[in-house]
Amino acid sequence: MGSDGLEDVVAQLESISEMLGDRVVSLLRDAVAEGSGQRPPEEKAITQARRAVDKAIHLLSSPRVTND
Repeated sequence: MGSDGLEDVVAQLESISEMLGDRVVSLLRDAVAEGSGQRPPEEKAITQARRAVDKAIHLLSSPRVTND
């Protein structure tokens, strides 16, 4: 797979990361609106997934990968 293919994958991953971040903000906003004093259970899993996606973006964007 050339760097063009990886650029497309990275762009899709960036979009997914943004969607996950938006979902976390929405969950937290709803929890505050409901007066909950705790983080929603889904928030932790979504945050972990977003970190994994961000790590993949970083790995695929490294010069070592994109210069091959």
